[in-house]
Amino acid sequence: MSADDPAFLIVPGLGDSGPGHWQSLWAGRGPAFRRLHQRDWNAPGPDWIAALDAELRRRPVPTVLVAHSLGCTTVAAWAQAHDPGDVVGALLVAPPDTPRVERLGGTSLAPLPFPSVVVASSDDPCCRLERARQFAHHWGARFVDLGPCGHINVASGFGAWPAGERLLAGLVRRARRVREPARAR
Repeated sequence: MSADDPAFLIVPGLGDSGPGHWQSLWAGRGPAFRRLHQRDWNAPGPDWIAALDAELRRRPVPTVLVAHSLGCTTVAAWAQAHDPGDVVGALLVAPPDTPRVERLGGTSLAPLPFPSVVVASSDDPCCRLERARQFAHHWGARFVDLGPCGHINVASGFGAWPAGERLLAGLVRRARRVREPARAR
């Protein structure tokens, strides 16, 4: 890993991501990956946003957020209320549109202040495809429709998810291009 490589912060959703989930598999890939921990993975609320902020302040290095489900809602709420600091990008997979998002203050539709990609499925039981596309539009994110893939988790057949790794690598390249002019000043 070079000095230009960002760190990755895994931001799980409701119930955390179990051992076979692509987020958990990616988190085990080495020191560049770390995982956000919540006090109670079954009770989303303002403390989830506070935990994300605290973790980012604990390690102030260029970071790409890798969120799934309610983790996406957490990232959007955090970005609306906090200085993005060292966050250089976000991969937002399967953002939900369920009553549980209200526990996080609803889904922020404010533009994200860093490059981002929203990945959604045409048959996600937690969010209609068109709604996920609206989230991407409002957040200023690139939108990727995976087709019929459920909630993009273990239950829908996702393990290591190499295609997701390619999306993450593309996001990192985009984040570098955005950062280069800022560092040259």
